[in-house]
Amino acid sequence: MFIDRARIFIQSGKGGDGHVSFRRELYVANGGPDGGDGGKGGDIIFEVDPGMNTLVAFRHKTKYVAGSGEEGGKRRCHGKNGKDLVIKVPEGTILREEQTGKVVADLSGENRRVVVLQGGRGGLGNMHFATATMQVPKYAQPGKPAQELWVRMELKVIADVGLVGFPNAGKSTFLSAVTAADPKIANYPFTTLSPNLGVAELDSERTFVIADIPGLIEGAAEGVGLGHDFLRHVDRTKVLLHVVDAAGVDGRDPLEDILTINRELEAYDPELLKKPQIIAANKKDLLTEDNDIIDRLHKEFDPKGIPVFVISGVTHEGCKELLNELWKVLATLPRDTKVYETEFEYLTDVNADLPYTITVEEGDPAVYTVEGPRIEKMLGYTNLDSEKGFAFFQEFLKKTGILDELKEKGIKEGDTVKMYGWQFDYYD
Repeated sequence: MFIDRARIFIQSGKGGDGHVSFRRELYVANGGPDGGDGGKGGDIIFEVDPGMNTLVAFRHKTKYVAGSGEEGGKRRCHGKNGKDLVIKVPEGTILREEQTGKVVADLSGENRRVVVLQGGRGGLGNMHFATATMQVPKYAQPGKPAQELWVRMELKVIADVGLVGFPNAGKSTFLSAVTAADPKIANYPFTTLSPNLGVAELDSERTFVIADIPGLIEGAAEGVGLGHDFLRHVDRTKVLLHVVDAAGVDGRDPLEDILTINRELEAYDPELLKKPQIIAANKKDLLTEDNDIIDRLHKEFDPKGIPVFVISGVTHEGCKELLNELWKVLATLPRDTKVYETEFEYLTDVNADLPYTITVEEGDPAVYTVEGPRIEKMLGYTNLDSEKGFAFFQEFLKKTGILDELKEKGIKEGDTVKMYGWQFDYYD
């Protein structure tokens, strides 16, 4: 069975707790703190597996959890880091946050491996908290909590040419004729329930991927029949090849079939009609002399710049000419894959509803203390010592409205901002 959608729960590993211990050595009367740091929790990583072409593996298993970091040990021993969890998916898989539908990651193009959730940082052992006035700290920092998320997975087939058409138009036959693909072929509606991919090879330097996309019926844009399953795959293709039964074996009108499909494409996403289109009038071997469909197709589509090729998937007649035209069109188009930009940022989106407070201590400079679960959680996952981490921290303050609220409270250049042990000078 072909599965191109799935819903799973993912959770990174919790950071290991810091350890509380003291040196206990012979002839050392008052040993100092030597509790080690906790290990980092494992990350959740998604990676493209070239051997996968469906999401069926996620049909029954829906929970994926990375390893937690181990607690620190005595004698400054660092806890073992939790094991990362690598989740293999087929190329073209899009991950969306369940509630908002925002894109978390798109495993397409050059995006072959993406860290989606980061493991919690390990807590500091008590050896870090010794001071001149506190020489026997009995406190260690707990590990940072795990990140967790429900995500919807969608698979969009990546191909240069997408075969579209109603059932029994001969798409599977055509694909097997021009590529090495071996699709199942039978004479009944909705034979193709999953996209079949094949590589058309004109010569060693001219090759392209063709996808026989699942058939549709009128109302697909509203989800009728295979509906959105069909239309989702069209989105990734560069050229649409309408395959119609020119012989009218099933009594269908090929011209009306093409117009119906284009109406569904437009209803789903008007941008799809901007893709180049070519028409393959199939089953030439069954055409009779009184059949006027070829003339009708030329009359309708020649003025629109949509070429019509008369072919036979069975005898292969006209197929070579059609492939040459497809290559000619593809050569004018960018070869890169459409990749969806990431819209979801875990720390910003997940923490949006968590509270925080801002208190002001008047003076010169004034001191603004920002505290609360939203700030604490963000700082737990952000390395402010790195340039990238600090840039994310600044963006977080902007997106969550904290920066605007500081301005509303009258913060000015040179004032001080404090956040859980961190102290910054404010500059606009």
